[in-house]
Amino acid sequence: MKLDSTPKQDGFYMPSELSEHKCTYLLWPERPDNWRGGAKPAQEAFRNVVEAIAKYEPVVLGVNQSQYAHVLGMNMENVSVVEISNNDSWIRDTGATMVVNDKGEMRAVDWEFNGYGGLYNGIYFPWDLDDLIASKMAAIEKVDRYRADGFVLEGGSVHSDGEGTLLVTEETLLDKGRNPELTKEEIENKLLEYCGAEKVLWIPRGIYMDQDTNGHVDNICQFVAPGKVVLAWEDNENDPQHERSKEAFDYLSGETDAKGRKLEIYKMHVPNVVTITKEESEGVDVVEGTFPRNEGDRLPASYVNYYNCNGAVILPIFGDDEHDEAAIRLLQELLPDRQIEPIYAREILLGGGNIHCITQQVPKA
Repeated sequence: MKLDSTPKQDGFYMPSELSEHKCTYLLWPERPDNWRGGAKPAQEAFRNVVEAIAKYEPVVLGVNQSQYAHVLGMNMENVSVVEISNNDSWIRDTGATMVVNDKGEMRAVDWEFNGYGGLYNGIYFPWDLDDLIASKMAAIEKVDRYRADGFVLEGGSVHSDGEGTLLVTEETLLDKGRNPELTKEEIENKLLEYCGAEKVLWIPRGIYMDQDTNGHVDNICQFVAPGKVVLAWEDNENDPQHERSKEAFDYLSGETDAKGRKLEIYKMHVPNVVTITKEESEGVDVVEGTFPRNEGDRLPASYVNYYNCNGAVILPIFGDDEHDEAAIRLLQELLPDRQIEPIYAREILLGGGNIHCITQQVPKA
Protein backbone atom coordinates (compact mmCIF):
# COMPACT_ATOMS: atom_id res chain seq x y z
CA MET A 1 0.00 0.00 0.00
CA LYS A 2 1.18 3.52 -0.78
CA LEU A 3 1.30 5.69 2.36
CA ASP A 4 0.67 9.43 2.54
CA SER A 5 2.90 10.08 5.57
CA THR A 6 6.73 9.98 5.82
CA PRO A 7 9.02 7.45 7.53
CA LYS A 8 10.08 9.98 10.15
CA GLN A 9 6.49 10.80 11.04
CA ASP A 10 5.83 7.08 11.53
CA GLY A 11 8.99 6.29 13.49
CA PHE A 12 10.88 4.55 10.64
CA TYR A 13 14.52 5.13 9.71
CA MET A 14 17.14 3.95 7.23
CA PRO A 15 19.33 1.35 8.96
CA SER A 16 23.03 0.90 8.41
CA GLU A 17 24.02 -1.42 5.58
CA LEU A 18 26.09 -3.21 8.23
CA SER A 19 22.95 -4.35 10.05
CA GLU A 20 21.64 -7.85 9.40
CA HIS A 21 19.99 -8.46 6.01
CA LYS A 22 17.08 -10.61 4.94
CA CYS A 23 18.41 -10.70 1.36
CA THR A 24 20.08 -8.72 -1.43
CA TYR A 25 18.54 -7.64 -4.75
CA LEU A 26 20.41 -7.30 -8.06
CA LEU A 27 19.33 -6.72 -11.67
CA TRP A 28 20.84 -8.58 -14.63
CA PRO A 29 22.74 -6.43 -17.18
CA GLU A 30 21.90 -6.66 -20.88
CA ARG A 31 21.72 -3.31 -22.70
CA PRO A 32 24.41 -3.27 -25.44
CA ASP A 33 24.72 0.53 -25.47
CA ASN A 34 26.17 0.44 -21.95
CA TRP A 35 27.72 -3.02 -21.58
CA ARG A 36 30.24 -4.13 -24.19
CA GLY A 37 30.09 -7.36 -26.12
CA GLY A 38 26.33 -7.73 -25.80
CA ALA A 39 26.81 -7.53 -22.02
CA LYS A 40 28.36 -11.01 -21.83
CA PRO A 41 31.56 -9.89 -19.99
CA ALA A 42 29.46 -7.85 -17.56
CA GLN A 43 27.11 -10.79 -17.00
CA GLU A 44 30.06 -12.93 -15.98
CA ALA A 45 31.15 -10.28 -13.47
CA PHE A 46 27.60 -9.89 -12.13
CA ARG A 47 27.32 -13.64 -11.71
CA ASN A 48 30.55 -13.63 -9.68
CA VAL A 49 29.04 -10.98 -7.40
CA VAL A 50 25.72 -12.84 -7.10
CA GLU A 51 27.41 -16.11 -6.18
CA ALA A 52 29.73 -14.40 -3.67
CA ILE A 53 26.79 -12.78 -1.87
CA ALA A 54 24.72 -15.97 -2.04
CA LYS A 55 27.29 -17.71 0.17
CA TYR A 56 26.20 -15.41 2.98
CA GLU A 57 22.56 -14.48 2.37
CA PRO A 58 19.72 -15.08 -0.13
CA VAL A 59 19.82 -13.17 -3.42
CA VAL A 60 16.83 -12.01 -5.47
CA LEU A 61 17.97 -11.51 -9.07
CA GLY A 62 15.64 -9.45 -11.25
CA VAL A 63 15.77 -9.97 -15.02
CA ASN A 64 13.98 -8.70 -18.08
CA GLN A 65 11.72 -11.23 -19.81
CA SER A 66 14.25 -11.63 -22.64
CA GLN A 67 16.87 -13.00 -20.22
CA TYR A 68 14.63 -14.92 -17.83
CA ALA A 69 15.04 -18.44 -19.23
CA HIS A 70 18.78 -17.93 -19.70
CA VAL A 71 19.40 -16.80 -16.12
CA LEU A 72 16.99 -19.30 -14.59
CA GLY A 73 18.94 -22.04 -16.36
CA MET A 74 22.10 -21.09 -14.48
CA ASN A 75 20.55 -22.80 -11.45
CA MET A 76 22.47 -20.71 -8.92
CA GLU A 77 22.26 -21.82 -5.30
CA ASN A 78 20.43 -19.52 -2.84
CA VAL A 79 19.34 -17.26 -5.74
CA SER A 80 15.71 -16.53 -6.68
CA VAL A 81 15.28 -15.38 -10.29
CA VAL A 82 12.28 -13.08 -10.77
CA GLU A 83 11.06 -11.10 -13.74
CA ILE A 84 11.51 -7.37 -13.08
CA SER A 85 11.37 -5.19 -16.18
CA ASN A 86 14.16 -2.61 -16.12
CA ASN A 87 16.00 -0.09 -18.27
CA ASP A 88 19.39 -0.88 -16.74
CA SER A 89 20.89 -2.78 -13.84
CA TRP A 90 21.69 -0.13 -11.18
CA ILE A 91 19.29 -1.31 -8.49
CA ARG A 92 21.09 0.62 -5.75
CA ASP A 93 19.76 3.73 -7.45
CA THR A 94 16.42 2.54 -8.78
CA GLY A 95 15.37 0.05 -6.11
CA ALA A 96 13.60 0.69 -2.82
CA THR A 97 15.46 2.05 0.18
CA MET A 98 14.11 -0.03 3.04
CA VAL A 99 13.39 1.60 6.39
CA VAL A 100 12.66 -0.05 9.73
CA ASN A 101 11.33 0.87 13.17
CA ASP A 102 12.11 -0.24 16.70
CA LYS A 103 9.25 -2.75 16.61
CA GLY A 104 10.99 -4.79 13.93
CA GLU A 105 8.71 -3.64 11.10
CA MET A 106 9.88 -2.69 7.60
CA ARG A 107 8.60 -0.36 4.88
CA ALA A 108 9.98 0.84 1.54
CA VAL A 109 10.92 4.29 0.30
CA ASP A 110 10.20 4.72 -3.40
CA TRP A 111 12.27 7.68 -4.64
CA GLU A 112 11.48 9.35 -7.94
CA PHE A 113 14.06 8.28 -10.54
CA ASN A 114 14.87 10.23 -13.71
CA GLY A 115 17.90 8.54 -15.28
CA TYR A 116 20.49 10.59 -13.36
CA GLY A 117 19.33 14.00 -14.49
CA GLY A 118 16.30 13.64 -16.74
CA LEU A 119 16.31 15.47 -20.04
CA TYR A 120 18.74 18.03 -18.59
CA ASN A 121 21.80 15.78 -18.19
CA GLY A 122 20.57 12.21 -17.71
CA ILE A 123 22.64 9.32 -19.06
CA TYR A 124 19.87 7.34 -20.76
CA PHE A 125 16.27 7.54 -21.90
CA PRO A 126 13.68 6.24 -21.23
CA TRP A 127 13.77 5.40 -17.52
CA ASP A 128 10.11 4.57 -17.00
CA LEU A 129 10.72 0.90 -16.16
CA ASP A 130 13.42 1.82 -13.66
CA ASP A 131 11.07 4.20 -11.85
CA LEU A 132 8.75 1.25 -11.14
CA ILE A 133 11.39 -1.06 -9.61
CA ALA A 134 11.07 0.24 -6.04
CA SER A 135 7.31 -0.38 -6.03
CA LYS A 136 7.89 -3.90 -7.35
CA MET A 137 10.43 -4.60 -4.60
CA ALA A 138 7.89 -3.42 -2.03
CA ALA A 139 5.28 -5.76 -3.52
CA ILE A 140 7.64 -8.75 -3.54
CA GLU A 141 8.61 -8.07 0.08
CA LYS A 142 4.95 -7.45 1.00
CA VAL A 143 5.61 -4.11 2.68
CA ASP A 144 3.94 -0.71 2.49
CA ARG A 145 5.79 2.05 0.68
CA TYR A 146 6.34 5.78 0.82
CA ARG A 147 6.45 7.38 -2.65
CA ALA A 148 8.60 10.51 -2.62
CA ASP A 149 6.61 12.17 -5.40
CA GLY A 150 8.36 15.24 -6.78
CA PHE A 151 11.70 14.40 -5.15
CA VAL A 152 14.38 12.82 -7.33
CA LEU A 153 17.00 10.72 -5.58
CA GLU A 154 19.16 7.69 -6.36
CA GLY A 155 19.87 5.24 -3.55
CA GLY A 156 23.62 5.40 -4.18
CA SER A 157 23.63 9.10 -3.37
CA VAL A 158 22.96 8.59 0.35
CA HIS A 159 24.62 6.51 3.08
CA SER A 160 23.24 6.02 6.61
CA ASP A 161 25.00 5.07 9.84
CA GLY A 162 21.69 3.81 11.23
CA GLU A 163 21.98 6.25 14.13
CA GLY A 164 20.64 9.42 12.54
CA THR A 165 23.52 10.53 10.29
CA LEU A 166 23.47 10.62 6.49
CA LEU A 167 26.36 11.08 4.05
CA VAL A 168 25.72 12.76 0.68
CA THR A 169 27.60 14.87 -1.85
CA GLU A 170 26.66 18.36 -2.94
CA GLU A 171 27.83 17.48 -6.44
CA THR A 172 24.97 15.00 -6.84
CA LEU A 173 22.14 16.34 -4.74
CA LEU A 174 22.51 19.95 -5.87
CA ASP A 175 22.87 18.97 -9.53
CA LYS A 176 20.36 20.84 -11.69
CA GLY A 177 19.10 17.62 -13.27
CA ARG A 178 17.62 16.38 -9.98
CA ASN A 179 15.59 18.90 -7.98
CA PRO A 180 16.42 22.35 -9.42
CA GLU A 181 13.37 23.95 -7.83
CA LEU A 182 14.47 23.01 -4.29
CA THR A 183 17.02 24.77 -2.10
CA LYS A 184 19.77 22.88 -0.27
CA GLU A 185 17.81 23.28 2.96
CA GLU A 186 14.64 21.90 1.36
CA ILE A 187 16.55 18.91 -0.04
CA GLU A 188 18.05 18.26 3.38
CA ASN A 189 14.61 18.35 5.00
CA LYS A 190 13.33 15.81 2.46
CA LEU A 191 16.25 13.51 3.26
CA LEU A 192 15.67 13.77 7.00
CA GLU A 193 11.96 12.99 6.58
CA TYR A 194 12.30 10.04 4.21
CA CYS A 195 15.40 8.50 5.84
CA GLY A 196 14.21 9.15 9.40
CA ALA A 197 17.50 10.90 10.19
CA GLU A 198 18.70 13.85 12.26
CA LYS A 199 21.75 15.20 10.42
CA VAL A 200 23.13 15.33 6.87
CA LEU A 201 26.86 15.59 6.17
CA TRP A 202 27.44 17.28 2.81
CA ILE A 203 30.72 16.17 1.24
CA PRO A 204 31.45 18.68 -1.54
CA ARG A 205 32.33 16.37 -4.44
CA GLY A 206 32.59 12.70 -5.34
CA ILE A 207 35.19 10.73 -7.31
CA TYR A 208 36.87 12.50 -10.23
CA MET A 209 35.21 11.65 -13.58
CA ASP A 210 32.18 10.01 -11.95
CA GLN A 211 30.12 11.63 -14.69
CA ASP A 212 27.37 9.03 -14.92
CA THR A 213 26.10 9.80 -11.40
CA ASN A 214 27.54 13.30 -10.87
CA GLY A 215 29.65 12.10 -7.95
CA HIS A 216 27.60 9.65 -5.88
CA VAL A 217 28.69 9.39 -2.26
CA ASP A 218 28.90 5.58 -2.39
CA ASN A 219 31.99 5.87 -4.58
CA ILE A 220 33.94 8.16 -2.24
CA CYS A 221 32.88 7.57 1.37
CA GLN A 222 30.92 5.15 3.51
CA PHE A 223 30.45 4.21 7.16
CA VAL A 224 32.36 1.25 8.61
CA ALA A 225 30.72 1.91 12.00
CA PRO A 226 28.85 4.80 13.59
CA GLY A 227 31.39 7.61 13.88
CA LYS A 228 33.86 5.91 11.50
CA VAL A 229 34.18 6.26 7.71
CA VAL A 230 36.43 5.11 4.91
CA LEU A 231 37.31 7.80 2.39
CA ALA A 232 38.68 7.31 -1.11
CA TRP A 233 42.14 8.89 -1.14
CA GLU A 234 44.83 9.88 -3.63
CA ASP A 235 48.36 10.75 -2.40
CA ASN A 236 49.56 12.24 -5.68
CA GLU A 237 48.97 15.98 -5.43
CA ASN A 238 49.16 16.29 -9.23
CA ASP A 239 46.20 13.95 -9.70
CA PRO A 240 42.77 15.69 -9.80
CA GLN A 241 41.45 13.15 -7.29
CA HIS A 242 43.80 14.43 -4.59
CA GLU A 243 42.05 17.80 -4.42
CA ARG A 244 38.64 16.14 -4.13
CA SER A 245 39.78 13.68 -1.46
CA LYS A 246 41.49 16.38 0.60
CA GLU A 247 38.43 18.60 0.29
CA ALA A 248 36.28 15.77 1.68
CA PHE A 249 38.80 14.96 4.41
CA ASP A 250 38.98 18.57 5.56
CA TYR A 251 35.20 18.88 5.61
CA LEU A 252 34.59 15.65 7.51
CA SER A 253 37.40 16.46 9.97
CA GLY A 254 35.51 19.56 11.06
CA GLU A 255 32.13 17.87 11.46
CA THR A 256 30.36 15.73 14.06
CA ASP A 257 27.66 13.13 13.53
CA ALA A 258 24.09 13.20 14.84
CA LYS A 259 25.32 11.90 18.21
CA GLY A 260 27.95 14.63 18.51
CA ARG A 261 30.91 12.34 17.77
CA LYS A 262 33.96 13.54 15.85
CA LEU A 263 34.43 11.28 12.85
CA GLU A 264 37.32 8.84 12.59
CA ILE A 265 38.42 8.93 8.93
CA TYR A 266 40.33 6.06 7.32
CA LYS A 267 41.97 6.76 3.97
CA MET A 268 41.48 4.08 1.31
CA HIS A 269 43.80 4.79 -1.62
CA VAL A 270 42.19 4.62 -5.04
CA PRO A 271 43.66 2.24 -7.65
CA ASN A 272 45.98 3.45 -10.36
CA VAL A 273 44.14 5.32 -13.11
CA VAL A 274 41.86 3.06 -15.17
CA THR A 275 40.98 4.13 -18.73
CA ILE A 276 38.79 2.63 -21.43
CA THR A 277 40.68 0.69 -24.11
CA LYS A 278 39.95 0.85 -27.82
CA GLU A 279 38.56 -2.70 -27.76
CA GLU A 280 36.27 -1.89 -24.83
CA SER A 281 35.00 1.28 -26.47
CA GLU A 282 34.30 -0.42 -29.79
CA GLY A 283 32.38 -3.18 -28.02
CA VAL A 284 29.66 -0.78 -26.89
CA ASP A 285 26.81 0.08 -29.27
CA VAL A 286 26.66 3.80 -29.99
CA VAL A 287 23.12 5.07 -29.40
CA GLU A 288 22.10 8.73 -29.38
CA GLY A 289 21.01 9.84 -25.92
CA THR A 290 23.08 7.26 -24.05
CA PHE A 291 26.26 8.21 -22.19
CA PRO A 292 29.24 7.34 -24.45
CA ARG A 293 32.16 5.02 -23.60
CA ASN A 294 35.12 6.53 -25.47
CA GLU A 295 38.64 5.18 -25.79
CA GLY A 296 40.98 6.83 -23.29
CA ASP A 297 38.24 8.08 -20.96
CA ARG A 298 39.20 7.85 -17.30
CA LEU A 299 36.90 5.69 -15.21
CA PRO A 300 35.87 6.52 -11.61
CA ALA A 301 37.60 3.52 -10.02
CA SER A 302 37.30 3.31 -6.23
CA TYR A 303 37.47 0.58 -3.60
CA VAL A 304 34.89 2.40 -1.47
CA ASN A 305 32.20 1.12 -3.85
CA TYR A 306 32.03 -2.19 -1.95
CA TYR A 307 28.98 -3.96 -0.54
CA ASN A 308 28.38 -5.16 3.02
CA CYS A 309 26.38 -8.38 3.24
CA ASN A 310 25.87 -10.70 6.21
CA GLY A 311 29.34 -11.63 7.43
CA ALA A 312 31.22 -10.44 4.35
CA VAL A 313 32.40 -7.48 2.29
CA ILE A 314 32.16 -7.86 -1.49
CA LEU A 315 35.07 -5.70 -2.63
CA PRO A 316 35.86 -4.55 -6.19
CA ILE A 317 39.48 -5.00 -7.21
CA PHE A 318 41.19 -3.92 -10.42
CA GLY A 319 44.32 -6.02 -11.00
CA ASP A 320 46.40 -3.35 -9.22
CA ASP A 321 48.21 -5.57 -6.73
CA GLU A 322 49.58 -2.85 -4.46
CA HIS A 323 46.35 -0.96 -4.00
CA ASP A 324 44.09 -4.03 -4.18
CA GLU A 325 45.98 -5.64 -1.30
CA ALA A 326 46.05 -2.41 0.72
CA ALA A 327 42.26 -2.09 0.41
CA ILE A 328 41.76 -5.70 1.51
CA ARG A 329 44.04 -5.19 4.54
CA LEU A 330 42.34 -1.97 5.60
CA LEU A 331 38.83 -3.39 5.44
CA GLN A 332 39.90 -6.54 7.28
CA GLU A 333 41.32 -4.38 10.07
CA LEU A 334 38.21 -2.23 10.26
CA LEU A 335 35.72 -5.10 9.89
CA PRO A 336 37.50 -8.06 11.54
CA ASP A 337 34.32 -10.14 11.88
CA ARG A 338 33.64 -10.07 8.13
CA GLN A 339 35.15 -12.10 5.32
CA ILE A 340 36.63 -9.94 2.55
CA GLU A 341 35.53 -11.29 -0.84
CA PRO A 342 37.52 -9.58 -3.64
CA ILE A 343 35.89 -9.57 -7.09
CA TYR A 344 37.68 -8.40 -10.23
CA ALA A 345 35.25 -5.67 -11.23
CA ARG A 346 36.62 -3.86 -14.28
CA GLU A 347 33.62 -4.93 -16.39
CA ILE A 348 31.18 -3.41 -13.89
CA LEU A 349 33.24 -0.22 -13.76
CA LEU A 350 33.09 0.04 -17.56
CA GLY A 351 29.31 0.38 -17.23
CA GLY A 352 29.71 3.41 -14.99
CA GLY A 353 29.53 2.08 -11.42
CA ASN A 354 30.62 -0.83 -9.28
CA ILE A 355 29.56 -3.49 -6.79
CA HIS A 356 27.72 -1.22 -4.37
CA CYS A 357 25.83 0.33 -7.29
CA ILE A 358 24.46 -3.03 -8.48
CA THR A 359 23.23 -4.25 -5.07
CA GLN A 360 20.39 -3.23 -2.76
CA GLN A 361 19.90 -4.77 0.66
CA VAL A 362 16.68 -5.70 2.39
CA PRO A 363 17.21 -5.51 6.17
CA LYS A 364 16.07 -8.29 8.43
CA ALA A 365 13.14 -6.66 10.15
